[in-house]
Amino acid sequence: MALNIPLITETLKTCLPQRDFIALHEPQFKGREWEYVKECLDTGWVSSVGKFVDRFEQQLTEYTDINHAIATVNGTAALHICLLLAGVQTDDEILTPALTFIASTNAIAYCRSIPHFVDCDEHTLGVDPIALADYLQTIAYLKNDVCYNKHTHRPIRALLVMHTFGHPVALDPLQDLCQRYHLTLIEDAAEGLGSYYKGQHVGHHGKLSALSFNGNKVITTGGGGAILTNDATLAKQAKHLTTTAKIPHAWRFDHDQLGYNYRLPNINAALGCAQLEQLPNFLNAKRQLAHRYQQAFAAIEGVHIFCEPADTKGNYWLNALLLDKLYADQQTALLTHTNQHGIMTRPAWTLQHKLPMYQTCPRMALPIAESLEARLINIPSGQGLLNDD
Repeated sequence: MALNIPLITETLKTCLPQRDFIALHEPQFKGREWEYVKECLDTGWVSSVGKFVDRFEQQLTEYTDINHAIATVNGTAALHICLLLAGVQTDDEILTPALTFIASTNAIAYCRSIPHFVDCDEHTLGVDPIALADYLQTIAYLKNDVCYNKHTHRPIRALLVMHTFGHPVALDPLQDLCQRYHLTLIEDAAEGLGSYYKGQHVGHHGKLSALSFNGNKVITTGGGGAILTNDATLAKQAKHLTTTAKIPHAWRFDHDQLGYNYRLPNINAALGCAQLEQLPNFLNAKRQLAHRYQQAFAAIEGVHIFCEPADTKGNYWLNALLLDKLYADQQTALLTHTNQHGIMTRPAWTLQHKLPMYQTCPRMALPIAESLEARLINIPSGQGLLNDD
């Protein structure tokens, strides 16, 4: 059987502005961005200290209701520090989804640790707590309150989950699983600003969490990220590590441990402050676009729009068109047709265990991740796409 690919492309067009080319996701600057950035230029406060860095961090804590936010140069840097502060050590194994952006896996490798890939749930696109529980019962054991892999005898130190396309993973059962196996839960919320699990912003379940403000995210600082935590001690350590571990002094340059030059510049934070002021409107526009897609594709055979899981409110960072299993072999044809007709679409990321540098890493069976990889197509999702109506 064949998908009606021209019909799918035309249906997408009916949901989108009449333009020659529709990008997957573009930033929107219609607030006080120029004013705030100009202030940085006029005052000379453009680097890693300044009032906008402090303001941006404060705005993030107020919005997420998480006690501490530490701004970083990008989301990968934030993840790296989250893992270090979680006590991840050389040769530890870190459970992480095979269906994720490479930043999650690279951050583990930066710690000289070993990604251990796990499967996902088709209802959330994130880590499947039931499948993971069954897997750990088979391959894990506890010794002196540390979880070990029966096959490699390496410690399994943490579970790094990711909120795929801004849809929260099933945090409660995963947190319970971490407690059972003495694992530290870390949330890769790079795509999750403005997403809620059971009425609470993502980031509250993990000991530490990471945000991203790359140019294609819900809000952007150009580059940029942030570490979130409710632990005051960890927050202090995060700020210290991200500022080269420099001991505060009026003029001396003393450093007491290996640190990183990971702080977000003030000029980027200025952009972020203006973007955060517009976040409610951005989220509302993205939700309206998702609803438009859902209505338009309700009667199209062979495909459907992924909808937020139960007990969650996703930010719909990227809308996902999901092919029925029967039509998985036509993913490339649909990607080709839509892109040729000026609609930017893309598949999900290549599964991490297929990448050359991670092919030898441990992994469980990945039937759902492999199925989703073959069937997911991201479609245009920018918050400005309804403005032309």
